[in-house]
Amino acid sequence: MFLEITGKNIPRKGSIEVICGSMFSGKTEELIRRLKRAKIANLKVEIFKPKIDVRYSIEDVVSHDDTSIHSTPVESAANIPLMVSDVDVVGIDEAQFFDNSLVDACNTLANAGIRVIVAGLDMDFLGNPFGPMPQVLSIAEYVTKVHAICMKCGNLAQYSYRKVKNDKLVLLGETHEYEPLCRNCYNIASKK
Repeated sequence: MFLEITGKNIPRKGSIEVICGSMFSGKTEELIRRLKRAKIANLKVEIFKPKIDVRYSIEDVVSHDDTSIHSTPVESAANIPLMVSDVDVVGIDEAQFFDNSLVDACNTLANAGIRVIVAGLDMDFLGNPFGPMPQVLSIAEYVTKVHAICMKCGNLAQYSYRKVKNDKLVLLGETHEYEPLCRNCYNIASKK
């Protein structure tokens, strides 16, 4: 893919950006902001999310503050490169819910000259790296870690503490099921 600047064809450089953090930290809000700015710049944008995330909308990517952007739900990240044609920017939300095919999908798109912006939880409710996020973080050119505010002490929070008893790794939820906590408050709450 080439970008025409002053009559010269210059190869377009792809890249991978990751926005990560705990629940309620503004990951999706930042993803939407970057994608809307790309649209303002007249770039062609496609957005994808996992089919299982139907909390706010079946098709739209929606942040906790009700900002939204239209997206395409997909069963597998492996499908994303197959669904992309003639775009400049690809956004992927809730990346932690995809399998490791997300790594190849991101590399394929970036190697084709596409700017890829990925948002997702970096840790699960147990405080462990979540899904393909560690691998995506390692191949990214740019990483932004955003923080919520600890619901116990007001410090910066990086953990998604699950308030309900359920051992399933994936449990879609909101403020009834989860709250953001700092390291200290998370460790205290986890011992109960």
